[in-house]
Amino acid sequence: MAQEYEDVDGSEEKDDLGFRDAPALTRKHTRILDACRRRDIDDLQALAISRGGFLTDTIRCQAWPILLGVHTYQRGEQEESSDSWRKLEQHRDEGQVKLDVDRSFVYYPNDDTQTQLDKKKSQLSDLITEVLRRHPYLCYFQGYHDICQVFLLVLPPTTRAAAVARLSALRIRDFMLPSLNPSVAQLRLIPDILRAADPALCAHVSRTEPFFALSDTLTMFAHNVRRYSDIARLFDALLAREQAFTLYVFAQIVLRRRDELFQQDEPDMLHFTLSKLPDDLDLDAVIADAATLFDNHPPESLRGWHSVSSASTLKTTRDVSVCATQTLEDGHKYFEKQCRELQWAQRQEELLRAAWANRTLILAVVIGAGAVYFRKAPIWSSLTSWSIPSHYF
Repeated sequence: MAQEYEDVDGSEEKDDLGFRDAPALTRKHTRILDACRRRDIDDLQALAISRGGFLTDTIRCQAWPILLGVHTYQRGEQEESSDSWRKLEQHRDEGQVKLDVDRSFVYYPNDDTQTQLDKKKSQLSDLITEVLRRHPYLCYFQGYHDICQVFLLVLPPTTRAAAVARLSALRIRDFMLPSLNPSVAQLRLIPDILRAADPALCAHVSRTEPFFALSDTLTMFAHNVRRYSDIARLFDALLAREQAFTLYVFAQIVLRRRDELFQQDEPDMLHFTLSKLPDDLDLDAVIADAATLFDNHPPESLRGWHSVSSASTLKTTRDVSVCATQTLEDGHKYFEKQCRELQWAQRQEELLRAAWANRTLILAVVIGAGAVYFRKAPIWSSLTSWSIPSHYF
């Protein structure tokens, strides 16, 4: 039996979410609101993983800001919603933002007039631009607008910018660095998860690089999930759990497609299949199984975990309750640390490339220097004196 809830746009959301009776739905509704009242992140995490997630956008308006650490009663958070950002210096990526916003709202909402869509695009542009101008160190990436449009549709104007800013600086910061290397480092943990859960499937999938997961991991699946109710429900779980959980959700989707994937032998076809989400995903089952997969094979047990930067969001969001208490300045400091690590790694790579390109010359110099050293060294003189009879001189 369905319940009716009014979302932030004033429309009615009708969905029984798989519950067998209205009392069960009402009980969960009450539990979520009680957890929100107590700002109990542990309870919200459990409720987000359970069937139906947070149920409606009306509840999400309360739960998401809590999970992200947004405190709307604080003056600083309220100022984030003012128009003062319009006077700030333009962000270097605003041209790309405009191109992407023009292509937004492809799948949903699907019942808006062109005028309504144009208004939403204008609001989306303002939301993204405000966050980037207030935090100019962040680098925009294609697909960021897919995430932001979900926040625009769910949250009211008073909390959107603050929520997206904290998401950007504290949860998806790795994707907003000036290099894709940290994003690729995250992708390489997916084969580790598969190897732990299903070695045979991992060996088969490893015929192609894990770049097939880039779009989904970058955009929290918002680029490829086509139904609004599905992406909103998936965001419940992704926001309630640490950043690494996104990788486990993707890995679980791969595990569920085992038979289909073993029918693909060519690496190109494997990549194509893996880069497209199935249309018939049972998201509640995927999320629940991903949580079990996470418990059975936690990040610390993965082979590549030790090589992940301590400033990566994979590690700084390991405890969502702690992450919710971090400040935007904390996010900026982590960002700068990651940038320094990237610069150091780049210099090391350049030195190695230069050394390899000049390996013949370097080897000749090393051999020559070694020969001069040993001929002059006392031990060399002693050896020659000892090994060669004096009457030969």
